[in-house]
Amino acid sequence: MKFLAIGIVMSVGTLGPAMAIGKIAAKAAEAIGRNPEAAPKVQTAMILALAFAEAIAIYGLVVALILKFV
Repeated sequence: MKFLAIGIVMSVGTLGPAMAIGKIAAKAAEAIGRNPEAAPKVQTAMILALAFAEAIAIYGLVVALILKFV
């Protein structure tokens, strides 16, 4: 039962951020395509958003490790 919980935490904890990262990158590419002069600002905002989305996946990993070893 414990391993099922770990599997669910890791699957949900990685699918959400993966979809968010894909959407962020797609919208950033679209924004740069529409307005190439704004590329530095868009890129900075995109990298920041990607870091926050990746942090959510890391939180899921931490929760899974806590479930496994505690």
